[in-house]
Amino acid sequence: MTGGPPGAPVPPMVDDLGGLFRPARGVRRVVSLVPSLTEAIARTVPGLLVGATDWCVQPPGLGVVRVGGTKNPDVRKVVGLAPDLVVANFEENREADLDALRAAGVPVWVTVIRTIPEALTSLQRMLAACGQDTPAWLAEARTVWADVLREPPPAGVAAVVPIWRRPWMVLGRDTFAGDVLARLGVANVYAHADERYPKVSVDEMLRRRPGLVVLPDEPYAFSAVDGPETFPGLLVALVSGRHLEWYGPSLTEARRVLSASLPAPGPASSRWP
Repeated sequence: MTGGPPGAPVPPMVDDLGGLFRPARGVRRVVSLVPSLTEAIARTVPGLLVGATDWCVQPPGLGVVRVGGTKNPDVRKVVGLAPDLVVANFEENREADLDALRAAGVPVWVTVIRTIPEALTSLQRMLAACGQDTPAWLAEARTVWADVLREPPPAGVAAVVPIWRRPWMVLGRDTFAGDVLARLGVANVYAHADERYPKVSVDEMLRRRPGLVVLPDEPYAFSAVDGPETFPGLLVALVSGRHLEWYGPSLTEARRVLSASLPAPGPASSRWP
């Protein structure tokens, strides 16, 4: 299915937090405060976006007004763009900024995405709030992940997944990236931590005796010369942060890209060099 033109009528809807969105007219102008949501909207209906954050780098060449960061958007600039809708995420954006937009009379749609199934459902609902049907890329993403959504593979290699250093932070419980890895057969050592992104020392990580260290290139830019040297003797996988952590059109290729960088689940992991 393809999306409708900007401005298609939208019935009253509630976002992922239960907030009511009752547009006075069709949605013609959208500001996105999340890179993944920016890419999803831009790929679905070019021309709908009028503003995005400085971190919204997909699709390349996106020509919209920049409104600051995800954690520090310029609320006055966003309001000045007169959007029919601002799209945000419960984790990426601060409630104080979203409240300020609401107080200025700007409708805000908040997504909650912690798993691939949540992403597929949330993105479809967000696009529906923009007056759009299911785009081809979203249908493709459902197909690409269909088998492991029905039945996740058994836990294979146990991994720690640092996302920052100085101080070191790792993926903890209830994270989208953790769910992606689980559906690729990689178990997160900190999946049951009290926090979603706990701060831990290298010694603590090593005490967990991981079989693998997964180092994405965002938000911290781990690379072949920055990160692996901290874990001598352990298998280290350098992976694309966009494919591990973004939810949107990147889901169509994330499984292929990440599988090429990770050990195969189960006994087949012997292929890992």
